[in-house]
Amino acid sequence: MTSFTYVITDKAGIHARPAGMVVKEAQKFTSEITLKAGGCSADAKKLMQLMSLGIRFGDEITVEVSGEDEAEACSAVENVFKECL
Repeated sequence: MTSFTYVITDKAGIHARPAGMVVKEAQKFTSEITLKAGGCSADAKKLMQLMSLGIRFGDEITVEVSGEDEAEACSAVENVFKECL
């Protein structure tokens, strides 16, 4: 398992457009990708789960990746967060 933490810098937090970008990137991989925030977790491949976390500006999230392509998946998803959130 690999993971990373990230503090949301987008003033709007995670909303539909960037959440969709995270989901689109996560779906490219076979690994399980879980996003955790505020004591809750969501499958990063499912838009509604991701949106239901209500992640806001300044929140710290943890992304855990587990599976065959975990290193590549972790790096790709982290890049989406850095570029979009």
